[in-house]
Amino acid sequence: MSVAISGSSSSSTLSGLASGMDWTTIINEMVAIEQEPETQMETQQTTLKTETTSYQTIGTDLATLQKDITSLKDPSFFDSRTASSDDSSVATATAATGAPLGTYSFNITKLATDASWLGAAAAANPISTTNDVSGVTVGSAGFATPVTAGTFTVNGQQITIAATDTLQSVLDQIGYAIGGTATYNASGASADEITLTSSSPIVLGNANDTSNFLQVAELYNNGGDSITSASPLGGINLNHVLSSANFATAINDGDSGNGQFLINGVAIDFNASTDTLNSVLQKINNSAAGVTATFDAADNKIQLTNTTTGDVGISLQDVSGNFLAATGLSAGALQRGANLQYSINNGGTLTSQSNTIDATSSGISGLSVTAQSVGAANISVQSDTSTIATTIQSFVTDYNAVQNYITSQITATTSSSGTVTAGALTGDMDAESIATELRQLADAVPSGMTGAILDLNSLGVTSNGKDDTLTVDTTTLDSALSNNLAAVKKLFTDSTNGVATKLNSYITTATSSTGVLATQEASLTKQYNDIGTSITNLKDRIAKDETKLQNEFVAMESAISTINTDKQYLTDFFGYSSSSSAAPTTANSSSSSSSTS
Repeated sequence: MSVAISGSSSSSTLSGLASGMDWTTIINEMVAIEQEPETQMETQQTTLKTETTSYQTIGTDLATLQKDITSLKDPSFFDSRTASSDDSSVATATAATGAPLGTYSFNITKLATDASWLGAAAAANPISTTNDVSGVTVGSAGFATPVTAGTFTVNGQQITIAATDTLQSVLDQIGYAIGGTATYNASGASADEITLTSSSPIVLGNANDTSNFLQVAELYNNGGDSITSASPLGGINLNHVLSSANFATAINDGDSGNGQFLINGVAIDFNASTDTLNSVLQKINNSAAGVTATFDAADNKIQLTNTTTGDVGISLQDVSGNFLAATGLSAGALQRGANLQYSINNGGTLTSQSNTIDATSSGISGLSVTAQSVGAANISVQSDTSTIATTIQSFVTDYNAVQNYITSQITATTSSSGTVTAGALTGDMDAESIATELRQLADAVPSGMTGAILDLNSLGVTSNGKDDTLTVDTTTLDSALSNNLAAVKKLFTDSTNGVATKLNSYITTATSSTGVLATQEASLTKQYNDIGTSITNLKDRIAKDETKLQNEFVAMESAISTINTDKQYLTDFFGYSSSSSAAPTTANSSSSSSSTS
């Protein structure tokens, strides 16, 4: 039988088919032996990666610690202030860094108020220029508020109204309901008003009315036998474009759509054909004019109110068009605001345009007092020792975090069975030196310190006696801050020997691009990458060796197969030849025997 073998791809299935040798297993075992260094190198890479991570964590912890140190090395931090009031209903206060310490007695005698400009009533066109309103429809009448269609009640009778009804038809229905008259007056003492007259009391409306006609017509005063609208009915429509908003004096924009007026020198643009009174008021409120504009629909008046307090004016000027004149603002008047009046420590009267008193008014740098009401309040400015204490405690917490982490990385541990496991940085002198340097700087007694505050121990910040960490005695710390703040400030901030100054300098160097952390991380990373390159080269060599072995064994298998084929052929050939030679001899012998017989 012939067996065809070609290429190493068939080696796994034909291994030993001809030779009887399991050479695939042999190759696998040889490859496994060659791969042993790869496993060792991968283990080394894992160790290097763990060490790198440890250094990165140390760097992160040092950065967190440095944030606390940055605050503590800043002299102004120890000048931070807090302010309090003994009567917050009269005044509240805040104090900036460096504000003079002390207690100040504020007596508020008058609060500041805002000034406003109250426009004159803007004349509106009347409902009709004559008493005849038979041609005036409800929907197109110049009411300040549009009339809604529906029903309303007069003397218990329901009257239905639509926008297309004439005002006269509605008045006729009202007159019929009251058994009297309902008339519109275009002139006289009751100009632009409706008058209802009856011989008996008139009752208007009920809770189920769906039309607002009685309210729009300002017909109130139930119970009398004569009722007249409370005020002229023609009004300004806030939502109609300015040119058709029912102003008695037509608003124009200079016939160009580019109307403009000034409020406190700030330009407000308008277009009489597209802007409504509401939209113009909104433009004023959204501008930098410093006023709030509102409209009093009852009196057709615009009011401008300063957004800041104090006795200051409001300036107005029409530039293009007549908006200010037509709306009555030009004819208005200033209602003065008031300045805050107060005294400090029974001194003379001081003023402020605002109810918040700053150094410009009081002369006390960094102190801000906000008056809430008339009265007296004592404002105390003190050092903000609470914030300072909190930062020192945060410094100790973050310092301990660095030390605890380094200790966990350099210390070997022993299991209950006695197995010793090294830490990621056990024996690493650089990591140990960081912990040692931090401890020495924290324990140092800076030169030049005298008196009760000599070092961190004087603040109650001491070593716990067991490791490199610190503990804080809050009672001692609070006492030092209350009684020796200047000395505490010097301990931390001295530009040459301050504890925070020294620690900050060391951490800055250690975490710099050329510092111990960056140097170690770079070295570890290079080792990791070099090993990676070696692993790649090893894999390439193993792959080549494996291919070579497979090809050689396949060649051997092919050769043996060929030999076996040839052997079988020869065996078959010679076996056949031998049997062919013997056959005639047998036949002759048989024949001879027969003949003899």
